[in-house]
Amino acid sequence: MKRAAPATARREDARRDAVVDAPLVWTFDGPFTACLANLEDALRRALVQVGDVSALAILVELSLPALKARVDAGDAIQPAWGSFLDRLSERYGLPITPRVRHVRDAGPLATLVIAYRS
Repeated sequence: MKRAAPATARREDARRDAVVDAPLVWTFDGPFTACLANLEDALRRALVQVGDVSALAILVELSLPALKARVDAGDAIQPAWGSFLDRLSERYGLPITPRVRHVRDAGPLATLVIAYRS
């Protein structure tokens, strides 16, 4: 008769076998167009790093107070923002344009979050 493994051993095996993919997060600050260029570069590198995945979610957070400070300093939002979104949809084979969320908290101008499942 074969004896079953103790419950704690089964839980440890399940934890070891579970694949946990933590989201990738970057923050960007500085001139608006430079942030967009750096954000796009980080996205390109992250897509290469994660490779072939079963699910991918991309979020860009823009801090409204930081954006206002950049506009007050003389940065232009357009046409850089529109071109940035066009490049993301055309170059990287993403099924949809990344979600953009505007936050009211002071902080870095942009935050890129990439969540994926292997």
